[in-house]
Amino acid sequence: MEPKLYPALRFRDADAAKRWLVDAFGFEEHEIVRDAAGGIVHAELRLGDDMVMLGPGDRAKTGVYIAVDDVDSAYERVQAAGADIVRELEDTDYGSREFTVRDVGGYEWSVGTYRP
Repeated sequence: MEPKLYPALRFRDADAAKRWLVDAFGFEEHEIVRDAAGGIVHAELRLGDDMVMLGPGDRAKTGVYIAVDDVDSAYERVQAAGADIVRELEDTDYGSREFTVRDVGGYEWSVGTYRP
């Protein structure tokens, strides 16, 4: 499969952001994961064939997720390029293998095998 980009946005009020994206642009809920108190932990919203992921947090943590088939090769490539690795390559509890790097502007890019 070809690599695919997914914007990953953080909001102080993820529920309000989800409602606004649905109302303003017509996004449809694809998957919503909530914590014990009912707040959004992770959400995937679809707009046609595209998708955005969102969750709670600081806007400064906004970044991009790149879905790839061979994450180990991608990791070797960013290492060779001298990337600022924020999260080492790891297997997640949701079945993905992924890592996160910070770019020269401070944005985070996560790369993994998860495909929403």
